[in-house]
Amino acid sequence: MADDDKDSKTEQPTSRRLDKAREQGNVLQSQEVKTVTMLTAMLVVVWLGLPVVVSLLKNYLGSILDHLHEVRINDPRDLVHLASDMLIHMGLALAVPFSIMVSFGLVASIGQTGFMLVLDKLIPDFSKVSPFTGLKRIFSLHTVSEFFKSILKLIVVGAGCYFLLKPRVKELELLMSMDLVSVVLYIHQTVIKLIMTMAIMMLAVAGADWAFQRFTYMKNLRMTRQEIKDENKDTEGDPMIKSRLRSLRIARARQRMMASVPKADVIITNPTHYACALKYDMESMGAPVLIAKGQDYVALRIRELATEHEIPIVENPPLARALYAAVDIDQEIPPDHYKAVAEVISYVMRLKEKSRGKFQQR
Repeated sequence: MADDDKDSKTEQPTSRRLDKAREQGNVLQSQEVKTVTMLTAMLVVVWLGLPVVVSLLKNYLGSILDHLHEVRINDPRDLVHLASDMLIHMGLALAVPFSIMVSFGLVASIGQTGFMLVLDKLIPDFSKVSPFTGLKRIFSLHTVSEFFKSILKLIVVGAGCYFLLKPRVKELELLMSMDLVSVVLYIHQTVIKLIMTMAIMMLAVAGADWAFQRFTYMKNLRMTRQEIKDENKDTEGDPMIKSRLRSLRIARARQRMMASVPKADVIITNPTHYACALKYDMESMGAPVLIAKGQDYVALRIRELATEHEIPIVENPPLARALYAAVDIDQEIPPDHYKAVAEVISYVMRLKEKSRGKFQQR
């Protein structure tokens, strides 16, 4: 059953699945990237930081030797003061390489995973204490891959160091005839080249390991199609409920639209399939506004409301179809239809003037 479940997980993880894994502390990271970063930090420390530390300690120890005769050995307070002063200066000198190592370590960690705080990781998991669980971890695919990766690292780094140090074996005999400063400089340069070689070799290993870790990480988070459907339901809601809500929103919007029909100045129809209600106020509007539109049954209701409220109905099939397709509710008509609409509104105004004149004559 477990194999069947794995075989059914063919879909790539969604962003929500990745976010949930991150919340649980399950993030993509490679230990070899951290190793390369720390080797780079060591290179910076040895190449740039170590000379600064040696210079600081050299100057400090030189000043101590110059004033050593002032220290009273039989006075415990002088000895305590000297010891504390030495510890402070050594701490300040070592703060340089320590700060470099810590900074590179933070970059290696946060650079891969980003800043994250997972409190669940602080809670002890007693299931990991189980001997059976321990045996499963020992003989797992991950452990085997880590074992072969360690062998690969040993071979790669060992080969690089061997080819670097082999030509220098004969030079070791010459160190006996060199002064102390030259010996220290020679060792310093050799260590720099050794760490640089190890870092370059490990960079290739880290690149391969990161690609492998990413493949494994994404594979472990794969989802079945059913899981994706369930997630979509949780995220976006049940499709039936969404459809019902959409229908309610459409119905309420239609009710608000129908409530605006009595405010219209003219209804332009197809005459039966389309109906568009226009309102125009010369003082407050730059152009006529479409306040309602509908097709078939909705068009019929618009005509019925227009008849009830004595709103003029004008049959103009091309204009009705054009307004229905091009203009949304509560929008002004586009300039392309100004002329046709102006003719309709002028006609309606003339009708109103005639009706008003007849009423006054009565």
